[in-house]
Amino acid sequence: KCTHCGLCGEICQYSAIVCAGEKVLVYPELCHACGGCVLVCEPGAITEVTREIGVLETGFAGPVRFVQGRLNVGEAMSTPLIREVKAAAPAAGLVIIDSPPGTSCPAIESVRGADFVLLVTEPTPFGLNDLKLAVEMVRALKLPLAVAVNRARFGDNETHKYCRRQGIEILVEIPDDRRVAEAYSRGILACEAAPEFRATMRELLAVIPAGVCR
Repeated sequence: KCTHCGLCGEICQYSAIVCAGEKVLVYPELCHACGGCVLVCEPGAITEVTREIGVLETGFAGPVRFVQGRLNVGEAMSTPLIREVKAAAPAAGLVIIDSPPGTSCPAIESVRGADFVLLVTEPTPFGLNDLKLAVEMVRALKLPLAVAVNRARFGDNETHKYCRRQGIEILVEIPDDRRVAEAYSRGILACEAAPEFRATMRELLAVIPAGVCR
């Protein structure tokens, strides 16, 4: 049915379809499933099909239920899997979404629709640079936010100055502690390696609903 008009290649912003003369090259791993190619193909030569990019896994960790997405090795696009993870989240009074770092599509999809965003940073120049980008992203989405400073008192105080200038509340500061790094390498929670962190986490959990209400 293809007439080699080239419109499908022109509309695709991700180079998933490339028209070269009378040959049409398709790269499924680059497809973002926007449907644009189907809309512009008047002869109806394009048919959308499903493709597995990962799996959903659910389970329990004590009283906590969790859902995680495991992306297939080599997949370039994780946003559809993130959407499915969010859709499969159990009905609960508090749902915590652990977002990927950065400000790219996976991070945006993770925080989209959230009631409140807690940005975790470190008091270093690199941490501050990434924090500024994340703040701009969250504000563009018009979501309430606050900051948690990890490895506090490890670097400088520029992060605190920035938050004061921007009117951003720092809800918690987690001290730099070698025990946490050692526990992380063994897959153990920080609260188990350093019991005094339990009080810090309880305080954080207590103040987050106030941020959500704001």
